[in-house]
Amino acid sequence: QVQLVESGGGLVQAGGSLRLSCAASGRTFSGYSMGWFRQAPGKEREFVAGISGSGSTYDADSVKGRFSISRDNTKNTVYLQMSNLKPEDTAVYYCATRLYSTWSSAVWSYAYWGQGTQVTVSS
Repeated sequence: QVQLVESGGGLVQAGGSLRLSCAASGRTFSGYSMGWFRQAPGKEREFVAGISGSGSTYDADSVKGRFSISRDNTKNTVYLQMSNLKPEDTAVYYCATRLYSTWSSAVWSYAYWGQGTQVTVSS
């Protein structure tokens, strides 16, 4: 069993930045791929960024060049650094793990999820 605890969400003005954190516990963190997803009101959950167990990163086209995923295995934590935020980035952001080393963008392939953290970008 893996527990994921997220933090860092909040209200920010367009063009601003936020850093989301997701702390993992319950199993060894290193070696597992992680993903960030988001869900806006009335829309399905969508992939934002992923990082493999080996550290390779992947970004959705909608956030490429603005968001950056990283991990610190010494702290069992994955981060999502968000910059140049836009109102359309407003959503609940979730972190998740597949308990596997390779990366996937498919929501259904992730077994464990955090509680979600709200990000609101004002115009």
